[in-house]
Amino acid sequence: MSTTVSQIDEVKTTPWSGGRSPFNVEYGKIMMWFFLLSDAFTFSSLLISYGSLRFSASVWPAADKVFQSVPGLLDSGAPLVFVGLMTFILIMSSVTMVLAVEAGHRNAKKEVLWWMVATIIGGFMFLGCQALEWSHLHHEGFWWGSTPALEELGKFFNAGGTDAARHLTAQEFANLFFTITGFHGFHVFTGVIINIIITVNVLRGTYEKRGSYLMVEKVGLYWHFVDLVWVFVFTFFYLV
Repeated sequence: MSTTVSQIDEVKTTPWSGGRSPFNVEYGKIMMWFFLLSDAFTFSSLLISYGSLRFSASVWPAADKVFQSVPGLLDSGAPLVFVGLMTFILIMSSVTMVLAVEAGHRNAKKEVLWWMVATIIGGFMFLGCQALEWSHLHHEGFWWGSTPALEELGKFFNAGGTDAARHLTAQEFANLFFTITGFHGFHVFTGVIINIIITVNVLRGTYEKRGSYLMVEKVGLYWHFVDLVWVFVFTFFYLV
């Protein structure tokens, strides 16, 4: 197995390269870690905002009553089943990405190609499920700046709370839900597009010529981050 590393991927050690990295990490990989750290702050601020509103409110929409549909099959009676499927799909796409990175370490071009294709399919499936969920909630009356009518709103809450309080918290819930899940969905969509570009490069033999599939590993870091963020989004919106 060849261990040649291209100039773009090698750790720079010349006097004019800014010194040797204290972590002995390739430049592009450490820049990806910096980006993910900054993105983590953004998601954290959004989720903390949601948490502060959620736990300071006297009443809040109940997750098992809001998310109890399987779009296209059931309108109610299956709490958290559909989002559980979404989560499983995204986690499995993370597994296929791990397998693509591992195959890249062995310079196994065909395996990298097929595992990347599987990851892309998983990403598109997740986005499709999210679109169905958004469509169903919009049909129920939830959207940015709007909620179901008061006579319909009660079915999304447990007992207690005034109509005014329910309307206010339902609006806060809807605004934050579509903003945060939409922001995460944008990250997934971006990741799918990047994965497609990387897959095309794998098909063309770009990384085989470089002697390193390090770019697949860098993109893998981003994809795993997107999956990890979903775990927190899932916990905040669907479980708490």
